[in-house]
Amino acid sequence: MGEIKKAYIVPHPPLIIPEVGRGEEKAVSSTIEAYHEIGRQIKDLAPDVIIITTPHGPAYSDYIHISSKQIMKGSFKMFGAPEVALEFDTEKKLIDAIIDRAESCGIEAGSEGTQNYELDHGSLIPLYFISQYYHDFTVVRISISGHSLEQLYTFGNCIQKAVSDYDKNVVFIASGDLSHRLKEDGPYGFAPEGPRFDEYIINAVKNSDFKKLLTIDPDFYSKAGECGLRSFVIMAGALNGLAVCSSVMSYEGPFGVGYLTAALSINGHDLSRDLISFIECKHNSEIEATRKAEDPYVSLARTSLEYYVKRGKIMEVPDYLPPEMTTQAKGVFVSIKKYGHLRGCIGTISPVKKNVAEEIIQNAVSAGTRDPRFNPVKEHELKDLVYSVDVLGDPEPVSSVGELDAKRYGVIVTSGFKRGLLLPDLEGVDTPEQQIEIALSKANIGKNEDYSIMRFEVIRHR
Repeated sequence: MGEIKKAYIVPHPPLIIPEVGRGEEKAVSSTIEAYHEIGRQIKDLAPDVIIITTPHGPAYSDYIHISSKQIMKGSFKMFGAPEVALEFDTEKKLIDAIIDRAESCGIEAGSEGTQNYELDHGSLIPLYFISQYYHDFTVVRISISGHSLEQLYTFGNCIQKAVSDYDKNVVFIASGDLSHRLKEDGPYGFAPEGPRFDEYIINAVKNSDFKKLLTIDPDFYSKAGECGLRSFVIMAGALNGLAVCSSVMSYEGPFGVGYLTAALSINGHDLSRDLISFIECKHNSEIEATRKAEDPYVSLARTSLEYYVKRGKIMEVPDYLPPEMTTQAKGVFVSIKKYGHLRGCIGTISPVKKNVAEEIIQNAVSAGTRDPRFNPVKEHELKDLVYSVDVLGDPEPVSSVGELDAKRYGVIVTSGFKRGLLLPDLEGVDTPEQQIEIALSKANIGKNEDYSIMRFEVIRHR
């Protein structure tokens, strides 16, 4: 029976590697000293496996990539030091066990996708320091994804369970920097959210308060320009329900980026720290409330996709729908979200079916199974999906951007046979100029090409 012996949060500035920094590393001496202390501690812990989560490996929106090539290699050649190269064996059986656990929780994970098997600098930097003290270990490199923080935490808990069923001990390394917006001359300039984000994370880590990591405002951490939060959340999930005592080893940000190192020690179990139940209850209550509020349009979209996924065929139009759904023909867009993130969106500008009901049925199935940005929806996901249906009004031409309103009108841009559409009132799209730019991009129409603009209103059903 394996266990996670200890966990660490570490930053990954390449210049702390002497061959890369060439003297500049002196500005982050506290980080380097902390790294050496981590190396000494790991030598004493003598783990069989080191699991590393990193923001700089192969990343996907709805798939967690775990590198499974037998030997993982990498160097600092992209930072001017190709002579600093490392390689490690992977722990294939543990990787398979983590993937199986994740799939049982409805989270897709694996080694599909990229053919680039090189270790990224988010993994190499901690391994560089650890290897100066200890060598007798294999590596599991896990990349972050676009899943919600709750899903990433749940995935971390899957790692804990896989390790518990395994016969080797583990040290967990969560690699990630804090805000990149601490100074005007930093990589992304200054934002007031930057220092506040770093203070928030440091306090959460210092107090082992994982709930603070899960409930942080997305707008807040987005404006802070961080890269490590998702990595830390997976680590937190791997320590779910355990008695954790945390210590901040160092924090500094001389180059406009926050570098935090912390050690998280484990001393048995603590059921009061089990957040999986909190996540499940919160999610289930939200889904239940959403289902109760569904109108016939949304209910039909959900039922259509569920029917198709479970039976492999398109359902017939039910006979209980209100007359306007079976007597009118309109363009319809069906959008699907999972844990607040888009899971699929397909629609028709003009009707291609004889009525709105058939349009919804067809487009719901397409949104769930044929949106090229996502894998087809699987049956275990159906319980977590939230739907919205936009019924389009008739488009009308406009002669200037001044006739548009990003909240009220959607836009259609057309150039020859190329056409792009964007719905109104979308999160993060606040101006008509943004609408047009996105619609042009979707249609592959250049900004300098001649194109026409039409606007349309929608009736949105949630």
